[in-house]
Amino acid sequence: MLDEEIIVEKKKLGFGRVTVFTIIAGICTILIVIGILRITGRNSINKPMAVTATSATADVVANMGEPNAPAVADNVITYGGKEYALNEDLITILIMGIDAETQKEVGGQSWEEEEGSAQAGGQADALFLVMMNPHDKNVSILAIDRNAMADVDVFDKEGNYQGVQIKQIALQHGYGDGKEQSCERQVKAVSRMLGDIPINAYIAISMDAIPELNDAVGGITVDVLEDIVYPEYDMDLHQGETVKLEGDKAYWYVRLRQEDEFGSNEMRLQRQKQYMTTFAAAVKNEVASDIRVAADLYQVLQKYMVSNIELSQFVYLATEYKNYDFDVSNLFSLPGETVMGNNYEEFYIDEDAARDLIVKLFYEPLEKKPETEQ
Repeated sequence: MLDEEIIVEKKKLGFGRVTVFTIIAGICTILIVIGILRITGRNSINKPMAVTATSATADVVANMGEPNAPAVADNVITYGGKEYALNEDLITILIMGIDAETQKEVGGQSWEEEEGSAQAGGQADALFLVMMNPHDKNVSILAIDRNAMADVDVFDKEGNYQGVQIKQIALQHGYGDGKEQSCERQVKAVSRMLGDIPINAYIAISMDAIPELNDAVGGITVDVLEDIVYPEYDMDLHQGETVKLEGDKAYWYVRLRQEDEFGSNEMRLQRQKQYMTTFAAAVKNEVASDIRVAADLYQVLQKYMVSNIELSQFVYLATEYKNYDFDVSNLFSLPGETVMGNNYEEFYIDEDAARDLIVKLFYEPLEKKPETEQ
């Protein structure tokens, strides 16, 4: 009897060891996979997109620098009597919030585009340029007003190029197929508006993704910036309240605005900036505690997004992001003024103030430019 008990105990111990070894092996495999994905992503994400990959110097000097100031080297400008070099190590990602439900307003008309039309892209209702700076380990975000008037490449419904027109920047995404074509055109328009700065990647997310992404990080708590009372959407929020946004409430918080109230988009942009800041902090906390959250978020995003960021690049960015600093002081907006156009609101950028901001965000004093990390 004693021998049988010893044999049973050995079997239990053997099973326990196998289980522990299996768990350890599984963890090691996950870590190895993450490590490989991270290295692969690092080697590919630093390349700017083809539509913005050309040297920015010539156009930037012409549009931003001092009159007739020559470039002393590639991507170097003279501004305010000082020389600045483009931060070529900066990782820039254009985030586009696409509202496919909004009736398109393209070419001065409104219509529901058919799938496959060259004007079926939908508007970029939210535009944020995320910048990861490896030199100071900071993340900055530039919020771009959807109504900012800029050069937009216009195409007819058959896809024939009609030239460049000055329109709301959000409309550029509509001139395309709603997929990669629309995204690349939106990236090009934003880059051009910012002095042809290089952009590395894009993520276009359907606004429908907000509830699931919001809840994936446990919900987002905000101090309500303005009254948002829409009984038809079960929204009854009042300025100054502290609420935890869950499910559809997060969606409506960043989308709703008083369509007939002048300047309502500016207040909505403030809510979007607030939400983006809080959500980014929540993601950082979640990823710091469990790197697998990055892969889980990517899986959620895949159902709602069009992006040129692959899983390996996403994992690299997520693992890097948890080591970077980000707070509200690194959240910027293009300066300017909203006026009422013939039909819709138009936001005109303060060019002088915008130049200062562009130099601050994308350039570094030449004498202080650090060596590229190997």
